[in-house]
Amino acid sequence: MSIMQTPVNSHADTMGRAFASTTLAVLAAVLVYPTSIRAEDEVSDKNTSGRPNIVFILADDLGYRELGSFGQEKIKTPRLDELATQGMRLTHHYSGNAVCAPSRCVLMTGKHPGHAYIRSNKEMKPEGQHPIPASEVTLAELLKAQGYATGAFGKWGLGGPGSTGDPLNQGFDCFFGYNCQRHAHSYYPSYLWSDDERIELNNDPPVPGHASLPKGADPDDPKSYDVFKGEDYAPERINEQALAFIRENKDRPFFLYYPTVIPHVALHVPDADLKPYLAMKWQDPPFTRARGFGYTPHFTPRAAYAAMISHMDRSVGKVLDLLDELELTDNTIVIFSSDNGTTHLKAEVDYDFFNSVGELRGLKGSLYEGGIRVPTIVRFPGHVKAGSQSDYISGFEDWMPTIMDMIGAKDTVPDEVDGISLAATLMGEPQAERPFLYREFPSYGGQQMVRVGDWKAVRQGLSRKKKVVTELYNLASDPGEKQNIADEHPDVVKRLEAIMQAEHTPSDIFPIPAIDG
Repeated sequence: MSIMQTPVNSHADTMGRAFASTTLAVLAAVLVYPTSIRAEDEVSDKNTSGRPNIVFILADDLGYRELGSFGQEKIKTPRLDELATQGMRLTHHYSGNAVCAPSRCVLMTGKHPGHAYIRSNKEMKPEGQHPIPASEVTLAELLKAQGYATGAFGKWGLGGPGSTGDPLNQGFDCFFGYNCQRHAHSYYPSYLWSDDERIELNNDPPVPGHASLPKGADPDDPKSYDVFKGEDYAPERINEQALAFIRENKDRPFFLYYPTVIPHVALHVPDADLKPYLAMKWQDPPFTRARGFGYTPHFTPRAAYAAMISHMDRSVGKVLDLLDELELTDNTIVIFSSDNGTTHLKAEVDYDFFNSVGELRGLKGSLYEGGIRVPTIVRFPGHVKAGSQSDYISGFEDWMPTIMDMIGAKDTVPDEVDGISLAATLMGEPQAERPFLYREFPSYGGQQMVRVGDWKAVRQGLSRKKKVVTELYNLASDPGEKQNIADEHPDVVKRLEAIMQAEHTPSDIFPIPAIDG
């Protein structure tokens, strides 16, 4: 296995090559995997390739401080906290973008948002989001070409059923869950997708993701909220299928992509999961959704939100326990992260009560730190040091080159990918500072940001053609982005603005008027 830093585009090429030349000799002896799977291995019943399995678990709208291992004090996440003690916490890791679909596009394609095809949520009728085209190369396609079984279980959001972006058309052998992000707003839906078939669930009627209390219902009576409880909890169905995939492919290398829908609202959770938090007797005023936008009401929203995250934690635990049972743990890379920060809908998710993003500024939909810096854990026994931590600046675009590097197939990564391999960092070895990390988001007013070392530049209000103002922060001294020091450092501002200009490629589908020219 080659675990040197592997630059895969021109942006990182100069620094990466210089670093690689000095570290290759030191690192190459750590572990060696074959660079390709022999033809006979591809049809074998046993994983004789020696290549590690990949399990990538992606939470939905989980904030930076919502795991115990990242500072959470109210919500219980024992299995993920244990995972952190067994691997490495990445404390400066960035999701692909500030909302679901574009973040997942960065993860799957390895392109940052200035080059990625999907740059915002864009719903398509009758079901699904704007599809990534057939020309896009995904992580699943690369792994499948290397002989991996590939399965996705949870929420997709990169193309409706039968479209070019359907997971079955983007490298996955099988898919189970929600294709459409809006459909995933309900945890008690009428159906889920199993490959290209709709599987009916035992929810009659299904619980809507958006609704108000029935007319005349008493908002102070807990029974008024019973209409938002179902029988067949979709996350349980999804978890069952993910476990089945592991069992079915235990004798060959596999890639399990598990984008759970938790803890994205609506606040839907079984009563059994709710009980431990009700026992805490928090002051917990109901979310009634009396008017305006929102999801479904809940009588105890704080308890519900905590219970959902704890449910996710137990589901992750089932995956980890099965890896132990099948004696796959030592040969499996487990990665856990979140697609963006905590939701901004405070009436439903009290992010202040939970201190969801801690000292960071911003929430979901924002390119300030709280919207895109996410809790991330990597475990690979014997290779990633247990209980370790790294503040290396990294992002979703890095997972494609990192994973392909760690299985000995780094040369298969497309040249246009923006990410760099994090293998050296994960192995506890020195790694050259990345040249920059770039994000743009055409929605929520239109935004750009770039981080270089401790410097971070942010632009807001780009959805209209007007004068662009650049904010500048030093994250080492000001992690909460409270003091705009652009006027004090015009040279730094100019340098970071040049990166923003260079890294933005205009998109007809997702325009940013103020910078598209």
